[in-house]
Amino acid sequence: MKRVCLKHGLSLVALLGVLLWSSGCATAPETGRRQMILLSASEEMQLGLTEFEKLKQDVPVSKDQAATAMVERVGRRIAAVAPLPNAQWEFVLFQSDEANAFCLPGGKVGVYTGILPVTKAEAGLATVIGHEVAHATARHGAERMSSAMVLQTGGQLASSALGGENGKYSETVGAAYGIGSQVLVALPHSRTQESEADHIGLLYMARAGYDPAEAVA
Repeated sequence: MKRVCLKHGLSLVALLGVLLWSSGCATAPETGRRQMILLSASEEMQLGLTEFEKLKQDVPVSKDQAATAMVERVGRRIAAVAPLPNAQWEFVLFQSDEANAFCLPGGKVGVYTGILPVTKAEAGLATVIGHEVAHATARHGAERMSSAMVLQTGGQLASSALGGENGKYSETVGAAYGIGSQVLVALPHSRTQESEADHIGLLYMARAGYDPAEAVA
C-alpha cells in the first residue's frame, strides 16, 4: 500500500509539472530559450518595487556625486536599448564594499561602490549593468520563483497523498521538497541564466554604444 501511495503521489507531482509547464511556457529574449514562468509581469514587477524600497531603507546610498552620475548615465544608455515594458527605471549607487550589482523586476538597478574598482571605466560598468538588466528582461527571477513554486506545490501534493497512510513517509517527502525549494531560492541564478545574461548583456552594451571588447571578465 505504501508503494501504491508513493507512486500515486509522484504521479500527481509529474502531472502537476506538465500542466504548469504548458500553462506557463515563455521564451527568453534574444536566445529563444523556453522557460516556465508562472508569475504575471505585473506580479513580478510589484515584487521588485517592494524589495527595492526595502533595500534603500537598509543599505546606505552613496554620497559620491561623480560616481552616482556615472551609474545613472551608463544605466540610462543600457535602459534605452533593453526591452522591459512598463519599467520604472531607477539607478542607485549603494555604499557597500561588496563587489556586486543587481536589477530587480520593474527596472530597479542597484550598484555597490565595491564593484567600481573592478569596472574602472564606463565600459566596464556597462558590462555589469547590461548583464544585470539582461536578468530582468529575460525574467530570470520569475523563472527561478516559478521552479520553486512547482517544487513546493509538488511536495504538498505528495505529502497529502501519503499522509493518510503513513505520517513518517509523508514528512520525509515533504522535507525533501522543502529543502530543494530553499536551495533553489537561495541560489542567485543558475549557470544557464548567468550564461544567458552574459550573452544578452553584451548585446545591450554594444547597442548602447559601448565596445564589447572592453567588457570586464
